[in-house]
Amino acid sequence: MSHTRRSVAPGLSFSRIACGMAGLAEACDTSPGAILKRIGTCLDHGITTLDQADIYGGYRSEELLGAALAQAPELRDRVEIVTKCGIVAPMGRHAAARLKHYDTSPDHIARSVEASLRLMGIERIDLLLIHRPDPFLDPDATGAALDRLVAQGKVAAVGVSNFRPHDLTLLQSRMQVPLCANQIELGLATPGALTNGDLAFLHERRLLPMAWSPLGGGALLGETAPPRLRAALDTLARHRGVTPAAVALGWLLAHPAGILPVIGSTRPERIAEMAAAFSVEIDRQTWFDLYTRALGNEVP
Repeated sequence: MSHTRRSVAPGLSFSRIACGMAGLAEACDTSPGAILKRIGTCLDHGITTLDQADIYGGYRSEELLGAALAQAPELRDRVEIVTKCGIVAPMGRHAAARLKHYDTSPDHIARSVEASLRLMGIERIDLLLIHRPDPFLDPDATGAALDRLVAQGKVAAVGVSNFRPHDLTLLQSRMQVPLCANQIELGLATPGALTNGDLAFLHERRLLPMAWSPLGGGALLGETAPPRLRAALDTLARHRGVTPAAVALGWLLAHPAGILPVIGSTRPERIAEMAAAFSVEIDRQTWFDLYTRALGNEVP
């Protein structure tokens, strides 16, 4: 598997695997040194894209990353930072909220971006995603807010997360700046996006599909995984000299849509094992063998 980077927008490209920060605040060691070690392992293995969200870690993960980058500011030029906004949960800086809800208003987006920039100690977010489709969305207002952030240079590119095609096209219809990515749930444990139109929509428009929970939160590799699928992953891993996780990630990387898996491990040794996915070659029949085992039946 090639390490070829994936173009996201003019002048912006990502590594083919991103390192997710969702579990950063829950790691055993959240010190700047431990986080820098994790980032260093990523860089050593060709992973330069870091995936954040304001809500991660109860609104703590961006600050933890910022504390680490403050100790090694030279790393900022070696990584791309993705973050998300739009979810308001009654915790952290939003503890006064009466209930969990979505806020895609211009004021909330602007305040979220300012907070993200300050907490991470950076001058620009490489990719900002609206975290969830908002049923109370005002596309004219939200679209103008996102356009404005790009014009101000605070955000290099914008996209969405968990949007269905109709959600994305509605927002895009009110924008000047093109939306360039959608982060969706996708992997052998959750292959639905392959056939429900979500991936085809992104592929048609040459937008970046980012895959969250590509290993099913670990369930794909545990006792709850379909036995036939787990057996195939184990066998392929043995033959290729990698872990089953690397094979499962290689299955996503092989897809012609250019899927970018977001891995969640906080352990450097696990990151190194998963990065071996770059070397895993998956031919068409092997790809379908894993796919049909995931489905539990052969294709029609």
